[in-house]
Amino acid sequence: MRLLKHKTNIDFIGKRKIAIFASTIINLAILVGIATVGFNFGVDFAGGTVVELKFDHSINAGEVRKRAEAGGLQDVSVQGIGGAEDNTFLLRMGGVTQLNEEGAEKAKAAINGLGNVKNVYADMANGIINFRSATQLAPAAIKKTVEDTGTGVQEVRDLGAAQGGGFDYQVVASGMADKVKAALAKGVSAPDFQERRVDYVGPQVGKQLRNKGIAALLYAMVAILVYVAFRFDFKFGPGALLAMLHDVVMVAGFYLVSRREFNLTAIAALLTIIGYSVNDTIVIYDRIREDMGKYKGKPLPEVINIAVNDTLARTLLTSFVTALSLIGLLVFGVGEIWDFAMAMLVGIIVGTYSSVYIASPLTIWLDERAAAREGRSKGGMKAKTA
Repeated sequence: MRLLKHKTNIDFIGKRKIAIFASTIINLAILVGIATVGFNFGVDFAGGTVVELKFDHSINAGEVRKRAEAGGLQDVSVQGIGGAEDNTFLLRMGGVTQLNEEGAEKAKAAINGLGNVKNVYADMANGIINFRSATQLAPAAIKKTVEDTGTGVQEVRDLGAAQGGGFDYQVVASGMADKVKAALAKGVSAPDFQERRVDYVGPQVGKQLRNKGIAALLYAMVAILVYVAFRFDFKFGPGALLAMLHDVVMVAGFYLVSRREFNLTAIAALLTIIGYSVNDTIVIYDRIREDMGKYKGKPLPEVINIAVNDTLARTLLTSFVTALSLIGLLVFGVGEIWDFAMAMLVGIIVGTYSSVYIASPLTIWLDERAAAREGRSKGGMKAKTA
């Protein structure tokens, strides 16, 4: 079986200037968007809380979101997982504890109103308020005072008498998961859901994950550049690298425009796209190298055009088969699985395109520059001889 019955003779390289111009405009627009608007970072990178809940009756994501908002959760993302009959949802929100800047100020003011209190300090990173009282206070009274300001309290720690006089206390704020459960249980006689899991990611950890994810992308591209330069010729390496950068930016544009969460799954998709892109590029490069020996004397653009046409059936068939598996994930997948599949589909399309219209034209440009340099060098030698 052959996908293309006859050998094609399409002038791909002849249209390279139009393709490069269009790609440059789109890539610049995406980069400007990333710099100004930015990604919709998920909990992995921005820090926050993820709560998985399973309801014991039929309900959809819209209804869950309405209940959460009615219970006081305004900035919450609700995402269904599994099939519709599973009634299972992921709720994502910023923050690890219920103690935020505004709540901390209210809580400190309320604590100061308890009496002879001093050294009130809010440890926002750990969700703790420390203070010292001249007189001994009841933990239950402290807890009620803070909860009346709108911040949930997990426990009040009585640290005992201080060396300098007075008594030290710690108020430990409740986690966001408790706030989620309280919000969804509001207005119902009994909770109609079960908590499956809770994941917390602090802001510092999220920053580290983001930086390491970006570093992984850079290391992968550098390693591939070294391999291509060693495997072929130096003038082939920059083309492969530029094609990879093009594909990464285009897939990043999908996350930017769609506002899908940019998280560790997105990094996994980008790393996969880098590998897929260079795979197709190397196949074309290998055929170009063979045809350069086969068609000696022909201009490089013509040789590349022949190589691209020779590998066209293989490229289309590989991309089509890979895309078929992704379509299944798009139809039946939800949440991060759907995001990953869609990013991969975009990557396959732009990866196939970049192998022809980004990697190959840069190789031609580098070859033309090398030829021009060699011509100037020979002309200079002739002038000296004369």
